[in-house]
Amino acid sequence: MINRILIRIKVVQMLYSYFLTKEEKSFVDAKKELKKSLEMAYQLYNYIFVLMVELTDLQDRRLDAAKNKYLPTEEDLNPNTKFVDNLFIKRLRNSQVFADYQKENKLTWLDDDIFMKLMLDKVLKSDVYVNYMNNGSNDFVEDCELWRELLKKVILVDDDFTDQLEAKSVYWNDDLETIGTFVIKTIKRFENEGEKAFMPMYKDEEDSRFGEQLFTQAVQNRERSDELINKFVQTENWDTERIAFMDRVVMNVAVAEVLNYPAIPTRVTLNEYIEIAKYYSTPRSGQFINGILNSIINYLKDERVIVKE
Repeated sequence: MINRILIRIKVVQMLYSYFLTKEEKSFVDAKKELKKSLEMAYQLYNYIFVLMVELTDLQDRRLDAAKNKYLPTEEDLNPNTKFVDNLFIKRLRNSQVFADYQKENKLTWLDDDIFMKLMLDKVLKSDVYVNYMNNGSNDFVEDCELWRELLKKVILVDDDFTDQLEAKSVYWNDDLETIGTFVIKTIKRFENEGEKAFMPMYKDEEDSRFGEQLFTQAVQNRERSDELINKFVQTENWDTERIAFMDRVVMNVAVAEVLNYPAIPTRVTLNEYIEIAKYYSTPRSGQFINGILNSIINYLKDERVIVKE
């Protein structure tokens, strides 16, 4: 689940913080915080799935309570159970990866009962839910689509939900958009792969080491990368003192990746860090970083420092 795109973002964020607070934060502490940040991103991924399961369970309890009212209506006695019988939720419960993580971490929203009731009410009043319940068909693809649409149009965009996440962890302030996308993609994959679609934290051992290694290399290579950055900033007649600090950090990490990962094409590295700069720095950062990094990469190729495409 934690792919290299997210790892790169986390390394840039942590390097920015480390360079600003080196007087207060040791290199070892910064690496520990990076590891914790990545672990919390995966926890958020699981937390969103837990929310879907527990919202379903809450509605099931509501329907059951309605049957036991003093004067239940016909609808109370014979409710439409399409939502609580959702086939995607049933398969999610059977995911061994999801179950194992839950057993170890015991994530739950049940302590947030007011929030859960409000969120369920918003789900039940949404056009997505109403249209789903009014559709007489019942198949797995439709049940997956329901939760993708509820996430996109009701849950992930809800202010109460984002406030709740911020209250739970400071690490999640910038993660929701990225992790929400991973969750939606996972639900889509369920249509073909079933419960195997639920993603482990890392694809493989190499990815699990990538973040710490890249962070270390960016710190160790800072002087060299700064020299390269300054060389081509001056060539382009930019003032090195006016470079946005985040732009420099992004380029520090990008140069470290170019120099230390021969298997990663330079175009992949370039594109990834241009996008990171566009999102986290200034409106002009993407174009600026594109020009400087292109010049650095071409120079390193000409000098035979790197030989990759």
